[in-house]
Amino acid sequence: MSLAENTSSTLGEDDVAAIDQLREVYDTLRQELGKIIVGQHKVIEQLAICLFARGHALLMGVPGLAKTLLISRLAETMNLDFSRIQFTPDLMPMDITGTDILQENPGGAKREFEFVHGPVFANIVLADEINRAPSKTQAAMLEAMQEHNVTVVGRSFKLKPPFFVLATQNPIEQEGTYPLPEAQLDRFMFLIEVNYPSREEEIEIARTTTGAAFDILEKVIDGEQVLFFQELVRRVPVPDHIYEFAVDLTRKTRPLSEDAPEWLRPLVSWGAGPRAVQYLILGAKARAALSGSYMVRLEDVLEVAEPTLGHRVITTFAAESEGVTSTDVVRRLVKELEESN
Repeated sequence: MSLAENTSSTLGEDDVAAIDQLREVYDTLRQELGKIIVGQHKVIEQLAICLFARGHALLMGVPGLAKTLLISRLAETMNLDFSRIQFTPDLMPMDITGTDILQENPGGAKREFEFVHGPVFANIVLADEINRAPSKTQAAMLEAMQEHNVTVVGRSFKLKPPFFVLATQNPIEQEGTYPLPEAQLDRFMFLIEVNYPSREEEIEIARTTTGAAFDILEKVIDGEQVLFFQELVRRVPVPDHIYEFAVDLTRKTRPLSEDAPEWLRPLVSWGAGPRAVQYLILGAKARAALSGSYMVRLEDVLEVAEPTLGHRVITTFAAESEGVTSTDVVRRLVKELEESN
């Protein structure tokens, strides 16, 4: 049986043409961001995957790696509403959701409460240093991320799609922070690690960022196109063996599962849940479409495995004492499973 015959569906001519269009849009988007952002090609790709897979992303990196600049410039290339929330220890839920304000009627006869929308009512929300806010504020953000809904004083307000949360977190400075609970971490499709640039890239950064002002980036895509491409991504065919690979990989992360290898059991306390399987498949679909492929390939799943599973695998104290991270565990699992297939 051929790979094409082993899929549950195939794309029509219109979808094939739309994938070609998405690839062109993505290439243009990368070119625009390249005017400002030096390097970070994988980070840009993973952000685009989250956007078109309808997922949220958490960027982890030390200060000075242009995390906030990248997100704000990405928003600049899209004709979408953008807001930035600086999370602080005194940030309250109403500071992000909005609240009722007592307003005078034009006639002056009486005063009425009017709901004023908070910064979460945007298409792209930058949650800067999200782990600095207290738990009740993070809970309000969690509702918006998961339900695309905001509740204020017993009333619910729907968020207008597309809705995309990009959060940043500093892994070094933890004083005065509120670590994100696993339930909220699980809502992020990807944990994107932003690493130091190479020597050549850092030389280019020194040249391009110490002179004239930054260029104004062109608008590449609007909200209707984003929604169209998000639906398109979900129609990308997936061979049966790819579904099986994603499920097997996720099940192997669970130390109490009979599928888990012996070496993993003392290193992992909790493995990834079913949402990881969903995001592995959606991420692979989005990556395939962005690269112009009309079907998900194994390499697409392999590329999204680390950002999908890294924050969903909780290591033990024994692993920490040995310097083994969740990323190390995921990489070893991927390698073993890939070799056995």
